[in-house]
Amino acid sequence: MEESRVEKNFPVRTRVKSKSRSQKQSPESKYWSSFKTVEIPNLISVPSLSFSPTPPHSFAAAHSASLTLFSSLTLSPTATLSSFSDSVSSASFRNDSLLLAASDLSGLVQLFDVKSRTPLRRLRSHSRPVRFVHFPRLDKLHLISAGDDALINLWDVALESPIARFLGHKDYVRCGDSSPVNSDVFLTGSYDHVVKLWDVRVRDSSKSQLQVHHGSPVEDVLFLPSGGMLATAGGNSVKLWDLIGGGKLLFSMESHNKTVTSICVGRIGKDFVEESNQFRIMSVGLDGYLKVFDYGALKVTHSMRFPAPLLSVGYSPDCSTRVIGTSNGLIYASKRKIKAEENQKESESSLFWRVAPLERTEKKVLRPSHFRYFHRGQGEKPSKGDYLVMKPKKVKLAAHDKLLNKFRHGEALVCVLGNKNPGHVLAVMEELVARKKLLKCVSNLDEENLELLLGFLHKYCTLPRYSSLLMGLTKKVIEMRADDIRASQALRNHVRNLKRSVEEEIRIQQSLQEIQGIISPLLKIAGK
Repeated sequence: MEESRVEKNFPVRTRVKSKSRSQKQSPESKYWSSFKTVEIPNLISVPSLSFSPTPPHSFAAAHSASLTLFSSLTLSPTATLSSFSDSVSSASFRNDSLLLAASDLSGLVQLFDVKSRTPLRRLRSHSRPVRFVHFPRLDKLHLISAGDDALINLWDVALESPIARFLGHKDYVRCGDSSPVNSDVFLTGSYDHVVKLWDVRVRDSSKSQLQVHHGSPVEDVLFLPSGGMLATAGGNSVKLWDLIGGGKLLFSMESHNKTVTSICVGRIGKDFVEESNQFRIMSVGLDGYLKVFDYGALKVTHSMRFPAPLLSVGYSPDCSTRVIGTSNGLIYASKRKIKAEENQKESESSLFWRVAPLERTEKKVLRPSHFRYFHRGQGEKPSKGDYLVMKPKKVKLAAHDKLLNKFRHGEALVCVLGNKNPGHVLAVMEELVARKKLLKCVSNLDEENLELLLGFLHKYCTLPRYSSLLMGLTKKVIEMRADDIRASQALRNHVRNLKRSVEEEIRIQQSLQEIQGIISPLLKIAGK
């Protein structure tokens, strides 16, 4: 008869959630990931993006034969300029944001009033397509243009005529930038692989003040905020150059797989505490990647992939908007919310509960109960003019140095003889000579340690750099410990070997003197 089975219930343990294999984001990656991207469609290839230098920092996008102005607050178009006969290639705002310059592939450069959108000037001097137009950052009266005719023009906006022409390039001029510290200095980059530094005060139009060789056709170039360094983009690399050092190459960033088409420099936002007020280089390329490069640490800190070749990139001066133009007619506009604005919205939405929003004007004080209290100041970097107090490094003393500090001279001598380092042994012996304790230490050595000393003397006493001290010490040791040497066979063997070494050294010195006697007359004859 089959026995009935007893059913038993066993409690089931809940499964522990496995740890994520993805790496933890760095603070800077979190900062760049906080930008929320919006697509602006229905455009044609966007080769140029330019931000207005004054608030609210609207931006201009060149696409086909039009130039569209967008609001950086709503990311919506506010106006479209379409008085072009060919594709628009470049645009630039003046430093007061009242004028906007744009160039097209017909060779025409036009100036517009930003408020009324009416064309004010039509500048024509190029015989080929104009690829680059730029207002100097510290100058309101002049304009720079360059194009496929390898000609660079400096325009007087009021007179509508070029006041200087520069003819140093041998191929298409595609990009340029003006110095942030000097209104008379600007850069141009060309497909002849060369970036040239020009000074409008120099009368020779074919002579540049400095040039650097990028190694591939230059797609974009810009000054870094200090004015003493520049960045060039071309091929699959972005390179940093030191202008103050005569155009020295500092670093080459080659993280793109295809041609780098555009670069810009931007500042980290104020609410990003760890890296506040530091600048980054943003580069885009035909591989669809956006790379953020920290040129202070010389490393790529963030990377982002887009599903189309990228042609242009721009970053607003207030660190809140980033725009990227593609070859398929899309603009990826990214907006980041500012914490101060979010706090203001929350205070306005809570007016039902409060009579008026509370404003916190004083900085929150960290308490010892907060984790950040114990890490305050560790990430702070010294500013210009600060005195950096360095903690002195603790010196690690060797065993014989510790014994010398304790005035245990004999033990120090035995210790250093055991290490078999001739430099250390000579240093200890010279210290003992200065303290007048060397001969006393030798007289107190037992037979085993005396054997160590005689072996050391046999090995190094004939070397020229050690002989001045060791030959005299050898003589003193043999005189002082003669009785002990006679009584021990091992010590006699050491003395015998020592004698052979000295005799061999004497023979070598005699041979050298004979050779010197033969050579010295010949040298005198040759001198005459």
